Amino acid sequence: MRILVTNDDGIMAPGLMALRKALAEIGDVTVVAPTTPQSAVGHAITLTEPIRVHRIDLGGGVWGYGVAGSPADSVKLALLELLPERPDIVASGINLGTNLGVNVLYSGTVAAAAEGAFFGLPSVAVSIEDSDVVDFDGAARIARRLIQQMMTGGPDRSGVQRGEPALLNINIPDLTKAPPRGVKVMPQSMKGFSERWERRTDPRGRTYYWITGDHDREDQGIHSDIAAFFEGYVTVTPLRFDLTDHDRVDDVRGWNLTL
Repeated sequence: MRILVTNDDGIMAPGLMALRKALAEIGDVTVVAPTTPQSAVGHAITLTEPIRVHRIDLGGGVWGYGVAGSPADSVKLALLELLPERPDIVASGINLGTNLGVNVLYSGTVAAAAEGAFFGLPSVAVSIEDSDVVDFDGAARIARRLIQQMMTGGPDRSGVQRGEPALLNINIPDLTKAPPRGVKVMPQSMKGFSERWERRTDPRGRTYYWITGDHDREDQGIHSDIAAFFEGYVTVTPLRFDLTDHDRVDDVRGWNLTL
């Protein structure tokens, strides 16, 4: 199995290193990732500047490609230019910090996986809860097991029979507190962060702002990725990139819009 590994935390991030090492036990791994951190850039791509690519020593005789661009740039370049053969799967992560609820729309980690799905490839985004001590190796083992199950379950399991590649968003709770209670496949929550801005003053008296916030908790009785995650489960959410509000199409047609 040929595996493309990427991320949004940068090619030398410990989460990527752990994921690459774990997946190398089940396949032939190539790393193509942003040279510098690109968190929360969403699905940005570079259009007005050239993109430079460098081979980077990842240690232990392993080399990867560092891309001076976004996560989506990295996957697009990998699939169209850098890889001699088409991979069987794209794995993005392991991101430091969860990508739950509507925050998938901001996530460069999810965007990299979605870019793989654009090209018809099964793709996964993997994230772990931020904490003082992060067990990336443990998270990588969980990701490897889930990817193995995804890829060995037959074409119906990866969506190929429907003409839709699987795009899975995986979130892993803090492993240093307790083992996960299990795995739950859950829909995406419509919750995000309770955001606020901290107004500060720099040493020269100029005002600047720093965004902060905490995860919104799910409403009582709602079953979602956020609800299951905070119950201690690894969450798996199948995503799609058709943003059409199909339930509202006929309503809007009924407005009889004209020029």
